[in-house]
Amino acid sequence: MIRNFLILIGLAMTYACTTPNSEENKSESNIDELIGQMTLEEKVHMLHGSGKFNSDGVERLGIPDLKSADGPLGVREEIQNDSWAPAGWTNDFATFFPAGGGLSSTWNLELAEKYGVAIGEEARARDKDVLLAPAVNLIRSPLGGRNFEYFTEDPFLNKKLTVPYVLGLQDQDMAACVKHYAINNQETLRGSIDVQADERTIREMYLPVFEAAVKEGKAYSMMSAYNRFRGEYLSENDYMLNTILRDEWGFKGFVMSDWGAVHSTVESAQYGLDIEMGTELDDYDEWYFSEALIEAVNNGEVSESVIDDKVKNILYVMKEINALDTAQRKEGSINTPEHLQVAYDVAAESIILLKNEGYILPLKADVVNSIAVIGDNAKRKHANQGFGAGVKTKTEVTPYDGLVAKFPSKTINYAQGYAEKYLPNDLNRSWGLPIDYSADPELIKEAVAAAKKSDVAIVFAGSNRLVETEAEDRKGLKLPFAQEELIKAVKAANPNTIVVMVAGAPYDVSGIHATVDALIWSWFNGSRAGDALADVLFGDVNPSGKLPVTFPKKLEDSPAHATNSFPGGPDVVSYEEGILIGYRWFDTKNVEPFYPFGFGLSYTNFAYGEVSVGEVSNGMIKLSLDVTNTGESDGKEIVQVYFSKEGSDVERAAKELKAFTKVDLKAGESKTVTIEVPVQELAYYDVAASDWKVESGEYKVLVGASSRDIREETLVSINE
Repeated sequence: MIRNFLILIGLAMTYACTTPNSEENKSESNIDELIGQMTLEEKVHMLHGSGKFNSDGVERLGIPDLKSADGPLGVREEIQNDSWAPAGWTNDFATFFPAGGGLSSTWNLELAEKYGVAIGEEARARDKDVLLAPAVNLIRSPLGGRNFEYFTEDPFLNKKLTVPYVLGLQDQDMAACVKHYAINNQETLRGSIDVQADERTIREMYLPVFEAAVKEGKAYSMMSAYNRFRGEYLSENDYMLNTILRDEWGFKGFVMSDWGAVHSTVESAQYGLDIEMGTELDDYDEWYFSEALIEAVNNGEVSESVIDDKVKNILYVMKEINALDTAQRKEGSINTPEHLQVAYDVAAESIILLKNEGYILPLKADVVNSIAVIGDNAKRKHANQGFGAGVKTKTEVTPYDGLVAKFPSKTINYAQGYAEKYLPNDLNRSWGLPIDYSADPELIKEAVAAAKKSDVAIVFAGSNRLVETEAEDRKGLKLPFAQEELIKAVKAANPNTIVVMVAGAPYDVSGIHATVDALIWSWFNGSRAGDALADVLFGDVNPSGKLPVTFPKKLEDSPAHATNSFPGGPDVVSYEEGILIGYRWFDTKNVEPFYPFGFGLSYTNFAYGEVSVGEVSNGMIKLSLDVTNTGESDGKEIVQVYFSKEGSDVERAAKELKAFTKVDLKAGESKTVTIEVPVQELAYYDVAASDWKVESGEYKVLVGASSRDIREETLVSINE
């Protein structure tokens, strides 16, 4: 036992007495020695769940269990080891962080890192080792059930947000489990569907975020997806898990399955899976990576060296997060004022102003004395609903709460306005139910009465996490629960009607846009969502969010639907749109979106000066331009840089986002913005050469406020 203890101490002491190269070699040697002391049974039982979110360690060698937690919206409440029922703890309240749509619409990399730090601290305070986040799959269709927790439709914005998130999280002695690897873009038939996509499409669109997470973020773990890719399940996909992830990208951590996503013993072991996690089967000895794996080793189907490699991957991560030397490990903190401030900051910068006709916003606090607060979403909480991960939190400020707290002396006239209603069904669940779109006349009548006796009416409409949920894709873009009828009635009763949409993915808001003068988009925006909305509505915060996705005029305009290739089935889905995802499709095919990618208004205006391009050197393109706040309010503008290559040898999108920056400007202030773009970002994937290629020639540089609002353009010549 003393010898084992000294081995573990050696893992931690290496840093203090060796050079970086010898340090790595020494650590690996110590891990190998530790593995050498394990029995086959001990090694195998590190490779599968021993509880809903745990896998075994080796107690006699001082190796602790590996403890995971769900985390796309915050650290999930503690559950019983062998049951999904709550454990009943009183100290597992956590911060509800804004969902992925909220973080991505900030376009703020500093906030992404702060988000990662805060959620990592909370996971450490709960004594976790692995946070099952971030969820970074590309948004291929506006109907995707998990769109609310994903980031964006654009691979560049996706990876730029993910890297600081992962770095911030892992700096807290936590392992990020980046999910779901890979090409997992629908909930319909997710456990069986076989995705067919060409090599250039996956390399340019679906894999960049995972590659950046590995190479730049140094992510310690990946979660394999449910679906198949080119015929093989992604928990046993040699090409994805070995050829690309480990051989090409140099991934050193472990691959953990999604829960219940394993379908074999030998194939999963041989083709790259390290840890099997599951859902329903509580006899852990019956799992694919338990007794069946021991048997496969004993009968020669799987080499014991394969098992050793998997244990080494796990111990490497445990060493990196100080799980083998708890004296050095960070303790974390949870549900703190600082974390609530991060949640507020992200929510405040994520809110998007979609329409402000006649500058009805911001509201004037000294003029508005009574407010009609209307809509189910005014009081609804979103932290812990739907299928999948939620958050048990002490703090969730609703929009109603936020307005009451901000203006305790003002008259707040509340009316529910619409009811959450579903059609009769036998699904025996609370989420993903068939929606009843009929209006409730009595609720509308009450809302109209509240609007008539108020200076301003604010309707909080949209969706909720029972409608947008894991395991169920939406059926269309129509808003649930007859909200348009409500909004038209309220607007007729009070011309000063504002609509705030609370949702996680695009809906058809054309009727609402045409009805009201002011329209705001929020998200499932965390513990302090209501505070952030109140501050935006009354001008204490100037909205600076920009859409991370395209809103189509109709579903058939979106690429996966225009090509009739979503959700596919019954066995296969083919990504017929190829590289033309999101705005790339709309701009290349000249299809007019309702709201374009990158769109968002402000309470002020910004002027762009002429773009200048310096000499391309050291593989970098350096751009500069002046941006001026020409209005009377301080504000933040997101300058977006797109590139276009005419006359290319290969199919190209009309434009592709390759850089952006968020600029904070006082009223009347002007700043020179300098942006560097690596030439390598202009590369396309050359399938014949199995490598990236930058074409020589002229590229158009397009700088603007959205993919459809290009303010300045110039040319740059690239010689490769």
